[in-house]
Amino acid sequence: MALTAWGFIYTAPGSDPDHETVVETPDCRTVFVGVDHPEQAIPAAHRLVANGAQLIELCGGFGPIWTARVIEAIGGAVPVGAVAYGTEAIDQVHAIFA
Repeated sequence: MALTAWGFIYTAPGSDPDHETVVETPDCRTVFVGVDHPEQAIPAAHRLVANGAQLIELCGGFGPIWTARVIEAIGGAVPVGAVAYGTEAIDQVHAIFA
């Protein structure tokens, strides 16, 4: 089975989780959803799965706890992955969110 639809959920202050940005190529549809608070990722993930997403990726701001909560909330319906930053980026990431 080829990947034809997936979603990316990211955190950004002031984001409206009901707003989606869609990028389509001839072979794949990607849906980006911004959330203001991590708990908003759960209904967003449900919506992505209901609309045919074959996998979901979460931005690094979710961390392992919220990644696990999203996986549990959707019952493992699709794979859920999370962006991670290496130790070389710790100072830079901290500066952004400090």
